[in-house]
Amino acid sequence: MKQIRKPSHPGEFFKFTILDERGISITSAAQHLGVTRKALSEFVNGKAKCSHLMARRLAESTGTGVAVWINMQAKLDTWHAENMDRPENITELPQTDVA
Repeated sequence: MKQIRKPSHPGEFFKFTILDERGISITSAAQHLGVTRKALSEFVNGKAKCSHLMARRLAESTGTGVAVWINMQAKLDTWHAENMDRPENITELPQTDVA
């Protein structure tokens, strides 16, 4: 089933629900996560995807599960794939009878 509303980027979610709520700066959060300020800034601004390593870092630092962050990214990736223009020159694979 195609999702109508675009899901939130996990970085934007992290910024608004964790950093802003707790009054934590990007610089401070980056230090706690063990990443560069630039890497975290790109993530919270929706310019970088949530990698498995970032998901693990976020989970460990927030007391959440890795799956929370991976699933948020997967939902966003799925939405993009479903809403992109259909690539050209695609035809359906033939059906074969399996005996």
